[in-house]
Amino acid sequence: MSDERLSYEEARAELVATVERLEAGGATLEESLKLWERGEALADLCQSHLEGARERLQARTGSGEDDEAGD
Repeated sequence: MSDERLSYEEARAELVATVERLEAGGATLEESLKLWERGEALADLCQSHLEGARERLQARTGSGEDDEAGD
């Protein structure tokens, strides 16, 4: 499955597993770099999903970022 087709939940679950593998240690430098890069891509995808959800909510509620306090 391509990254674009991963749901937020799928991407987040894979990101959690990737972080756990990195934290466990034991991977070679090259493997660790690949895991790190995959984690970065998954984090970006999760962020994109969250931003899209925020935009949809703002469109439905009519609230813009100017209306938000404390951000």
